[in-house]
Amino acid sequence: MLALSSSTRYFKYSYRPESPMGKAVAYAHKRWTGLSAYVLHGQMEIENNLVENAVRPFAVGLKAYLFAGSHDASEMTAAMYSFMASCKKNKVNEFEWLRDVFERIHRHKRKDLYQLLPSNWEEYRLK
Repeated sequence: MLALSSSTRYFKYSYRPESPMGKAVAYAHKRWTGLSAYVLHGQMEIENNLVENAVRPFAVGLKAYLFAGSHDASEMTAAMYSFMASCKKNKVNEFEWLRDVFERIHRHKRKDLYQLLPSNWEEYRLK
């Protein structure tokens, strides 16, 4: 690792900073501590599958937003993705939550809408 680290310092001055290779070397050199941490700390994972799995619905949604029909529709779609992600995070069944919210939302006062959020739903569901 030490040899590779010194190589990035050497290469940093071997390429023009604005060239693609110069940018790549500068990127690696600037982030060397973070990039090499997994070698120094055996408990760290090399892959980031957990993060990739968490953001996949949003990445898939990016194309859907292009064809949502309007800016307002794409904002509503993004809100629904957010609600579904919140349900998943709080271990709430998305279908049950959505059905219950649609049935009860018209009876709620504006100040009490927080009760219908996925994070609060189980607590206020039967009240």
